[in-house]
Amino acid sequence: MKTLRDIKFIVVHCTATPPNSTIESIKRFWKEKRGWGDVPGYHYIIERNGNVIKLLDESKNSYGVYHHNSNCISLAYIGGIDKEGKPQDNRSDAQKHAMFNLIVSLTEKYPKAEVLGHRDFPDAKKACPCFDVKTWLKNYEPDLGNAA
Repeated sequence: MKTLRDIKFIVVHCTATPPNSTIESIKRFWKEKRGWGDVPGYHYIIERNGNVIKLLDESKNSYGVYHHNSNCISLAYIGGIDKEGKPQDNRSDAQKHAMFNLIVSLTEKYPKAEVLGHRDFPDAKKACPCFDVKTWLKNYEPDLGNAA
């Protein structure tokens, strides 16, 4: 039987890579440069085309937020920096749509969890995810396409 973790936060990240980075190159960075072995930084990663890839079972800790991993579910979009390596919200529309849907799904599963950006943690000294998550969620209007 899986142990249920006490999830207090659903955390939104960027990968702090160019938007055209691959999941394999990101995993290689975690393993070779960070020394994390096969444990990923996030439970979910969102590709440019909006595909949501599960990297880690929610019952396990990721390396998403230092000192908070035991009570977080982390998700990230591929991107977050510009050509000069400066922080930039460069999510595609498909990534925004997939991110919104994933957050809705996770908040239904973990109704007591607070949705935050990585930068919203007091000890985080970074721009990640390069946008204000709470403001974006409050103002985001999903494009429902031709749903009638």
